[in-house]
Amino acid sequence: MDWNPVSYAIGDLTLESGETIQDCQISACVHGTPTKTGANVVLVTASLGGNHRRLDFLIGPNRALDTNKYCVIATDALGNGLSSSPSNSTLQPGLSFPKFSIRDMVASQAQLLDHLAVSRIFCVIGASMGGMQALQWAVSHPDRMDCIVALTPMARTTTWSQAISLVSRQLLMADDRWQTGQISPEIWRSWIALLQIIACSTPAAISQKSPNDDLSKLLEIELGSLMDDPPDPRDWIWQTLAYDRHDVGTTPGLEGSTETALNTISVPTLILAAPGDLMNPESSAKWASEQIPNCIYGEIPSEHGHQAASSVGAMEVNFMDHEIAVFLNKQFINN
Repeated sequence: MDWNPVSYAIGDLTLESGETIQDCQISACVHGTPTKTGANVVLVTASLGGNHRRLDFLIGPNRALDTNKYCVIATDALGNGLSSSPSNSTLQPGLSFPKFSIRDMVASQAQLLDHLAVSRIFCVIGASMGGMQALQWAVSHPDRMDCIVALTPMARTTTWSQAISLVSRQLLMADDRWQTGQISPEIWRSWIALLQIIACSTPAAISQKSPNDDLSKLLEIELGSLMDDPPDPRDWIWQTLAYDRHDVGTTPGLEGSTETALNTISVPTLILAAPGDLMNPESSAKWASEQIPNCIYGEIPSEHGHQAASSVGAMEVNFMDHEIAVFLNKQFINN
């Protein structure tokens, strides 16, 4: 399969704030061919700081997102360095790039589908911030898809989650060069410690990775991987600002209630979350599932917390692949 993304020029994108991303580019990988009605299209949304490869472990022949059956469009979110971002915009570079929201990410994806002449899709699926986009899709565009799958989502970002991303931004901004996209390895090491070791993992998982209680080796491994292709701090800052402000309840046309917004979701929904998730607490995902009229909730059997909704382990992958395949097959047959 070809995993190299294509950048699609979707024109100017008007944001909720009234500002505009000029000459907006949305990066995506398209696996397969959509039917004329789009009845086989699955839209994959990216996680915070992630990209179009976030759900690779679910995509391919005989997997939940079976490319022999579905046309999978795996997108990159605004601000991830592949789609239009502070780091890559020619017309609005760096700090001049406008702030955007998660709803703006969804709007950009809707504009991409229009560009591709896909009026309706079968499913929207994403993990973490991608799962948050999936819920927003069902609130903003209830008649444009048949179902959604949200892994480790939040319908409204918790204060705890906001605190984690706030500290992550403060760490990056402690280096005076962040405005030009430069960060020292020492700052990145602290950033990794916060996100990879504390927020996105669990005590049990860390003990497994560092049986001798020596975190230095784990930190160096993560740092080495990061420094091979370091993210631009401005992209992370812009995306986390969108993540922090998110609430489906503030969708235009609704009353400002998260519960009310979730009550409007009319399509079948599958939500999967993991115990011990500090980044996007499992309690938030479970609560959201209880507000959606036609929703199935499942707990991912894992000790990895937020990282459970990834390829971190075979048990987690097999569980998600099975649950998602069963859910999608049922919806596909019904449609």
